[in-house]
Amino acid sequence: MTRSVSAKRSLKPARPGYILDEQIGFILRQVWQRHAAIFAKEIGINLTPTQWAAVSKLAETGPCSQNQLGRLTSMDVATIKGVIDRLTARGLTETSADPEDGRRLLVSLTRAGQQVAEKAAPNALAITRETLAPLDARERETLIALLSKLR
Repeated sequence: MTRSVSAKRSLKPARPGYILDEQIGFILRQVWQRHAAIFAKEIGINLTPTQWAAVSKLAETGPCSQNQLGRLTSMDVATIKGVIDRLTARGLTETSADPEDGRRLLVSLTRAGQQVAEKAAPNALAITRETLAPLDARERETLIALLSKLR
């Protein structure tokens, strides 16, 4: 006996082996999109997340080579070059010769860049708090610890 066409359509398909909503990459992308929206709304200055990463790392470490800054902020050579070019065009960073190696340039914050870092830091902390707001304190610690292991 054969089933009718309408009976075949009503059968629920077998559960596929790959469910997108359960995959870590997809979940991380959704979390990143939420965080990026919070960042854009709350940072209070006209900087992208990568520009903020460079500014905040320079405020933290002081002058360093562009290559080193790229490593410290997890940006490839082309990305960090573009970020620094845009920050320099805005008067937030500048380059100077490394006194220990004249072939190397050091990137540093200008006075305006330092002021931007100081102004935006409280907003950046608030962005982190808002991103993690759905979690309690213990869950926040666990999440950061687990994500740090995956770096």
